[in-house]
Amino acid sequence: MKFLLRFFTIVHGLMAALFACAALMLIAIAARIGSTAFASQWDQASAQSVIEAVGLLAGAVVALQIAETIVEEEVIREADVSAPTRVRRFMSRFLVVVVVALAIEGLVATFKALHQDPSQLRYAAGLLASTALLLASWGLFVHLNRSAEELEPEAMEDAKREDKKVQ
Repeated sequence: MKFLLRFFTIVHGLMAALFACAALMLIAIAARIGSTAFASQWDQASAQSVIEAVGLLAGAVVALQIAETIVEEEVIREADVSAPTRVRRFMSRFLVVVVVALAIEGLVATFKALHQDPSQLRYAAGLLASTALLLASWGLFVHLNRSAEELEPEAMEDAKREDKKVQ
């Protein structure tokens, strides 16, 4: 059984490395788009390029945060994600990044639609509305999960002890 757990830790480490590589690639692509926009005429097309680069950077942040979360939760802590406290913390770390990235992507889509194809505005609005629904659902999850945590106060203490491994 220990071999199997070690195997999963290695696989999680590999996945985190791949997410980090993807983030670095997105950062490089965004930098290239941004530098091209900077070197060209400063017009509406350049502004659109910068907005596209911001969207790519939002994706890079998500990939990098997922890598960090995987490393901290699965490799360093080797945490069991079955206790309500651990689930809430893991989900919150992940969802905060996803919600912010989706909101940025929604704004990017809105700017693009306003300047290029107004018929695409409904999709941008749908993305922003879905992001708001995800944020509200996450808030409800945290609220309901908090009452479950009160039934297991020792899980919070375990989570705090695990935090010391990372610091």
